[in-house]
Amino acid sequence: MKNITAVLLAIFSTVCWAQEKKNDSLASVTLNEIIVIGKKTPLNLKQPKSLTSVEDYLMGSSKINMIKRGAYAWEPTINNMSPERTVITIDGMRIFGACTDKMDPATSYVEVSNLSEATVASGQQASCHGATIGGSIDLKRNQFNQRENGWNGNLASGYESNNQQKIIGAALGYNDSTFFAHVDFMHRDAENYKTGNRKEINFSQFTKYNISFNAGYFINKKNVLETSLIYDKATNVGYPALPMDVSLAEAKIMSLSYKYIPDSAFISSLETKGYFNTITHKMDDTKRPLVAIHMDMPGWSDTYGFYSKIKGKHKNHEFLADLNSFYNKAVAEMTMYPADPIENLMFMYTWPDVRTLYNGLSLEDNIKISPEAVLRISTNLGFHSNTVANDFGLQSLRIFYPEMNNTKNRFLKSFSGNYTKNTGKLEFGFGLAYAERAPSVSEGYGFYLYNSNDFYDYIGNPNLKNEKAVEGNLSFGFKNSRLTSKVTASYFHISNYIIGKIDPKILPMTIGATGVKIYDALNYASIFNTDFNLEYSFLQNWNLKTQIAYSLGKDDQENNLPFISPLRYNAGIEFKKEKLNAGIFASGNLAQNEFAKVYGQTKTPDYLIFNIHAGYSFDWHQNKIKAQTGIENIFDKYYTTFSDWNKIPRMGRNAFINLTYSFH
Repeated sequence: MKNITAVLLAIFSTVCWAQEKKNDSLASVTLNEIIVIGKKTPLNLKQPKSLTSVEDYLMGSSKINMIKRGAYAWEPTINNMSPERTVITIDGMRIFGACTDKMDPATSYVEVSNLSEATVASGQQASCHGATIGGSIDLKRNQFNQRENGWNGNLASGYESNNQQKIIGAALGYNDSTFFAHVDFMHRDAENYKTGNRKEINFSQFTKYNISFNAGYFINKKNVLETSLIYDKATNVGYPALPMDVSLAEAKIMSLSYKYIPDSAFISSLETKGYFNTITHKMDDTKRPLVAIHMDMPGWSDTYGFYSKIKGKHKNHEFLADLNSFYNKAVAEMTMYPADPIENLMFMYTWPDVRTLYNGLSLEDNIKISPEAVLRISTNLGFHSNTVANDFGLQSLRIFYPEMNNTKNRFLKSFSGNYTKNTGKLEFGFGLAYAERAPSVSEGYGFYLYNSNDFYDYIGNPNLKNEKAVEGNLSFGFKNSRLTSKVTASYFHISNYIIGKIDPKILPMTIGATGVKIYDALNYASIFNTDFNLEYSFLQNWNLKTQIAYSLGKDDQENNLPFISPLRYNAGIEFKKEKLNAGIFASGNLAQNEFAKVYGQTKTPDYLIFNIHAGYSFDWHQNKIKAQTGIENIFDKYYTTFSDWNKIPRMGRNAFINLTYSFH
């Protein structure tokens, strides 16, 4: 069945490519992929499930996969690279999680109700956000200064049958000629979910609150001051694929920005933003049965930062200059409580108060070579410094690295060039890039971090060299009045590829651990990604979407790298007419035969699931009501994917309903 579907996808694609329509020129080429979440309204009424999670929206990108450890806070990967090799920002702000087990990516601290879109940049198309190899995600919040004057807002509620998730949301805003303010609230509460065979997955529950506030003042038509606040709090979060749950995940994110829009033909915009965020994360095992030894594992991450960017145009040049800086403090602890109260507590720093300072300058120039061709050249230069501020933690690391200093300075650089030609219906592009990144806090200074997927304790290595990557990319697209299609491919050759290596001389700390791995560097590794996206409109109100992606990752010994996606695909047909929309979608993976056996992975079978949805909107007293309903995993398929930690099975059949009332 799955292979038949893959063939059908190819047939659909061939049929659509064969269509001939009237001439239509391509829009201006953008190298980044935009995932629209909501435009001028907090909740985009055009989405089939407006109250789903941010992670679900992001999975619409062929560049993104999600590593799942439960039903909450999935870890996004870009081009099959983990967050150490990528950058995730919220409105350009750097945010670092406080969990050594990656339970709290930045995406978990925002809601779809306060986002407008997500900009996904592949490789060095993302260099303006900092040193990265794999790419970036910038989660852009709603722009309330562009709304009509007066009051506006909405009420929203939702329910999902599988895990009995209850969703309640509300928003209220006000705009006039000199001032705007908006506040948004969202609450989610879910119990354990059930798999395709109706087996309950214990410790998969969660409760979450999110409040977002924006306010701005127009000094005049050219100058705007804006402040924003996000408060997000999750409690009682279960992680069935891990040995511990989370009693608290809390984020406070604040910013103040100044925007200037001049009349000058040379400078088009100027923005400066200062920000601060603090993350608190507490792992907890008190609700788990048969715990060999009780542990507390809290973590804290504070980040201070700013950026100042200027955009302009001169003749055939469109340029961007971005100066950005951040200072991060990361602390994580582990306390073990022996069953015998007479025995002493065991305490250690798993992140020994590591202070990271980064200052970077990013320059970009888009040169219009001809009416059809654009050359994009960019560079990023950065100074990166780590300091271990806690003496106890420093002495612990010196057990393994007696000569290590408490401070390590690095210089990071990247360069890229992309050529794009748009002849109307056809678009063609290629690019080359070079990039470097510094080791993460865990890779450089982690102390006995337990990985429950391969059962090893991990120890950081402050002597690691910068990871370096050479990237090549290629794209080809075709578009007319009904069809939009694009094929992209990228290849990364990564030198000094950082990964854990077994050290048989060191004993593990965690009970049940197989051994200890120390972060070290392979000579090189390579990752290849390619994807095909197609959208075709037919019979006036019908729309077909198809997406196919394939990846391959190898180390310097030709072993498969871990968490590399097998061929994955999805396709769907949707009907939209005036206030009614309905659709059916299929998605799946082929079997992961190229699994990373050397790195502890096992084969994952193929799967195919189907989803169906319908929605209707109607006016009521000059306001709008939108009802959305659907069934996910219609046939209650039991399945797991390559990116599910410890092969934790996914959710079975799930019916949902979303209701939204909007007023203005």
